[in-house]
Amino acid sequence: MQNFVFHNPTKILFGKGTISGIGPETTVFSNKVLLVSGSGSIKKNGLHRQVTESLQNAGADIIEHPGVQSNPLLSHVRAGIKLARTHHCQVVCAVGGGSVIDEAKAICAGALVDHDVWDFFTGHKSISSALPLTTVLTLAASGSEMNCGMVITNVETSQKFGFADKFLFPRTSILDPEATFSVPADYTAYGAVDAIAHILEFYFTTADPSTPVQDRLMEGLIINAMESCDRVLADLHDYQGRADLMWTATLALNGLTGAGLGRTGFPMHMIEHSLSALYNVPHGAGLSAIIPGWMRHQSVITPGRFAQFAERVFDCRDGSVEERARMGITSLLNWFEKVHSPTSLQALHIPCQDIPRIAENALALAKVWSMSDYDIGRIQAILADC
Repeated sequence: MQNFVFHNPTKILFGKGTISGIGPETTVFSNKVLLVSGSGSIKKNGLHRQVTESLQNAGADIIEHPGVQSNPLLSHVRAGIKLARTHHCQVVCAVGGGSVIDEAKAICAGALVDHDVWDFFTGHKSISSALPLTTVLTLAASGSEMNCGMVITNVETSQKFGFADKFLFPRTSILDPEATFSVPADYTAYGAVDAIAHILEFYFTTADPSTPVQDRLMEGLIINAMESCDRVLADLHDYQGRADLMWTATLALNGLTGAGLGRTGFPMHMIEHSLSALYNVPHGAGLSAIIPGWMRHQSVITPGRFAQFAERVFDCRDGSVEERARMGITSLLNWFEKVHSPTSLQALHIPCQDIPRIAENALALAKVWSMSDYDIGRIQAILADC
C-alpha cells in the first residue's frame, strides 16, 4: 500500500425524509441561490416542489437554471455562469444526477474568474476558489455528489473533458433513495455500470502488488452494485435496492477506493468520453461497450490481476490464470447483457470505420490526463476489440 492522504469534506444526509434539509444546508452560505436542474423530470415527480419549498422556508432567493442535459454542454455552463453573475448568486444548489452536479461545479468555478471556464478542462488554468455547492441526488451513478470531479462536453471542438480540484467538493449532498424511484430501468443499469467502471479503473490500473484491503473493498462494491441493480430492475420501487445502489455508487468514487493504490489511470473513461462527445451516447452505455474490449486488451498484460477478479467476484476457480481471466471478463460482459446495457460499438450503432476518428479524439484527452502510455495505435487496438 502506498502513502496517501484521504480527505473528503462533503457532508452526507442519507435516507428517507432528508430532502427537507436542503434549505438550511444551502442558505447557511447565502440566501442568493442558483438552482441548477435537468430537463424537467423533477417537476413531474414532485422533487422540484420539495426542494424549492425547503429553500424558500429557509429564506432563499432562488434563481433557476434548468435544462442541463445528459453529457452537459459547455454552452449551457456558460449561460449558468452568466446567470449567477447577473443575479449575484453566492451559492449553487444542484438537483439531479451526475450531469447536473458536474455542470453546477463548473458554474461554481467559472463564476469567480474572468477567463473562460473551458480553460480549467484543457489544463491552461487552475482553480483557486469556487462558490459553495449543495446537491440533491436523483441518480446512482457518477459519484459526483461526494467527489471533486466534473465532466463537460464542448460541442464546438467535439471534446468531452474531465477535471478535478479540491475546491469542487459539494459542501452537503442529500441522498434520498426515494428520489431515484422514477429512474427508468435503462438508466438505472447505466448508472450501475458507471459505478462499476469507476472501481475497475482503480482495480486494474494500480501497479502496487499488495493492496489487500482496497482489493476486498472494491470487489465487494462491484458485487453490491450488481446485486442491488438486479433487485431494482426487478422492482423499480425497491427502497433497499435503491439505497444499496445509491450508496455503492457514491463510495465507488469518493476517494476511498483509490486510497493507497499509488498512481492509477482512467483509460476506459478516456476512451468512452469520445463516444459521448461524438455520438452523445449515454455515458454508462458507452462504458459497457468499451469495458470488455479494454479488459481483454489489458488482461494480456496483467493476467493475474484479472484472474483474482474472476475468482473473487464471479467465483471462477477452474483453469489456468489466463483462462480464469477470460472467464471473469465474459462473466461481467454477460451481466451487462443481462441488464440490457450495450456491449459493443455495433450495439451503439457506431460503425467500425469510425475507429480512427474516435481514437484521434480520445488521444487529445489522454494527453490532457498525462496518459502517455496510450498512443493512437493502442487506443485503436482497444476500440477494434470493442
